[in-house]
Amino acid sequence: MDAHVNLTGMAVVGLSALLCGLLMARLRQPALVGYIIAGVLLGPSAFGVVEDRDQIGGLAELGVLLLLFLIGTELSVRFFMVTWKMALGAVALQVAGSLGAIFLCSIFLGFSAAESVLLGFVIALSSTAVAIKILEEIGELRNRTGRIAVAILIGQDLAFLPMLLIVENIGGGTLGLWALAQIVGSVLVLVLLVRKLNKRRVNLPFARIVMGNVDLSPLTGLVYCFGFGAVFGLFGLSPAYGAFLAGLVIGRSNQREQIVHAVRPVQSVLVMVFFLSVGLLIDLKFIADNLGTVLVLLLVVTLFKTAMNIGIMRLMGETWQRASLQGLTLSQLGEFSFLLAATGLSAGAIGEEQSRLVIAVTVLSLAISPLWLTTARRVHGLASRRIDTLRELMDAAYGVEVKVVRRGSRRFIFIVRILMRTTWDRLATRFPLLARIKKPHRRAPGAPKLLTGPETAAKEPEDPAPTQPPAPEHDSAAETGPKDPPGDTLTRLGDQVREAAKDNTPPPSDDRKDA
Repeated sequence: MDAHVNLTGMAVVGLSALLCGLLMARLRQPALVGYIIAGVLLGPSAFGVVEDRDQIGGLAELGVLLLLFLIGTELSVRFFMVTWKMALGAVALQVAGSLGAIFLCSIFLGFSAAESVLLGFVIALSSTAVAIKILEEIGELRNRTGRIAVAILIGQDLAFLPMLLIVENIGGGTLGLWALAQIVGSVLVLVLLVRKLNKRRVNLPFARIVMGNVDLSPLTGLVYCFGFGAVFGLFGLSPAYGAFLAGLVIGRSNQREQIVHAVRPVQSVLVMVFFLSVGLLIDLKFIADNLGTVLVLLLVVTLFKTAMNIGIMRLMGETWQRASLQGLTLSQLGEFSFLLAATGLSAGAIGEEQSRLVIAVTVLSLAISPLWLTTARRVHGLASRRIDTLRELMDAAYGVEVKVVRRGSRRFIFIVRILMRTTWDRLATRFPLLARIKKPHRRAPGAPKLLTGPETAAKEPEDPAPTQPPAPEHDSAAETGPKDPPGDTLTRLGDQVREAAKDNTPPPSDDRKDA
């Protein structure tokens, strides 16, 4: 019985994610936004289909590992070696700018040092999954704009490990030697691996056997991904970091194409589970109770990150066009904010209320990021047009989406009408009394409207009908109608015809007398 219930729940979750993803794809938005919405709807604050996030938490973590694994496979090591100075410089400026802004705000808001550091890290990080999906949707992933943005995202992912270690120890006010050793060791491993992979490509063990078997190809990719993650986890390092390094190895191997092609379907499903689990974190009651605070923080963070990233990319020598696109792409908060918030809560760096606030703002930031990018790009493209009202602006920016919604609503209404007519016919067949009520029908243009049923009653005069018909005021048969029997009526008509013939007969002429 329990297995049946679990299978039913899995079916509901999959169907909800599919429908929400299709809706977002129809509206030209990334499907991951639909996955987050599905998680909110299925979560404990909505319909409660999935009451505990831990039910899918394991699969969500696997989705994160596979996501970073495929990011590593897509990363060009040679391009990263060329752009690593720009990427690491941009990450350093992002962290410094975020920490500086938070410490400045702490003067007025009263944040502690631990809270300021954690919030600065949260603001500095962007979502690798969302940004890559956005770049892929707009066709910029493999251009210079996308490659530099991906290099910066990779730099942020590398910086996440030191951030996590700092947050783990900052609750006690100290940063231990073991934490420093972990940071230094992780950086050294990355540098050595990149230098090794930059020199030549590698062959995987048992490459001929693996590549010749359809079943072993995806299994090989999964083993490398989860195996590297497990080894790094045993040494106290981030499993996600290990999965990323495994992706770098596979990306520089001669078997890259086959493994990536085989693993991608599994990755798509697990990434869907991850974003759905993100939606499960949303507490609608908490957002409703703190709506003003959440919206203000969301607006400030989005505008601040956009402006900061555009300015940083301009300092790095990018053109205004590329800098604007990169800044908009990196304007959201990252999925690692959830882990930072959970770690800070367990370490005592932040409280329960602040952790829920970070989660709410992060999820909303992930959800609106594609919409924010689309809006900014379309508004920028409409700068040369004359637009006077907000309605004209929305029609020009989202005319396609509005048409899709209208077309969908019309189809829905049409289907509802057909279903109602079919149901009426079945009921009329079963209950003959209902058949006396005429169904609405299409009338010809210019024809008078025929009223039946309740409409007739509504149009009748208020004065009651007389018991006796009133006496006719005129003798015209056309107005009063026939009042005599049919025989008398015919006789009267014959007499009228003869009288008219007599009256119209001309008098005799005098020609006869002359004749």
